[in-house]
Amino acid sequence: MAVSKRVVLRFSRRLVERPIIYRLVKDYDLEFNILKAQITPEREGLLILELKGNQKEYDKGIEFLLKTGVEIQALSQDVTRNETKCTSCGACITVCPTGAFSLEEGTRLVLFDNEKCIACGACIPACPPRAMEVHF
Repeated sequence: MAVSKRVVLRFSRRLVERPIIYRLVKDYDLEFNILKAQITPEREGLLILELKGNQKEYDKGIEFLLKTGVEIQALSQDVTRNETKCTSCGACITVCPTGAFSLEEGTRLVLFDNEKCIACGACIPACPPRAMEVHF
């Protein structure tokens, strides 16, 4: 049975230089899509990944990560919009790589489709009223 899950991986400084994601691909035949990465060499790392593969191999891959010392967290919520802060300025529309934002004809309100959102975070600094938030 195939699975597709979004996870947050946190790497300590001793793990940043190791080929951990390579091992997930090579040893466990998992596909990955990097949704967000923040790596500081010799310090720490944060990856938000979508992992896909056979359930049995996925479970083995997660076990490998835990044994290696990688902290794993399910991506419980992606990017959310605080509706009371949003002014529908449209700044988010131009920076979103997936088209999760659109302009409603007639009302000119900005609509947000969470299903299209990949939690890349591009909209967060682009939002003048700071209505976009990431929740892990």
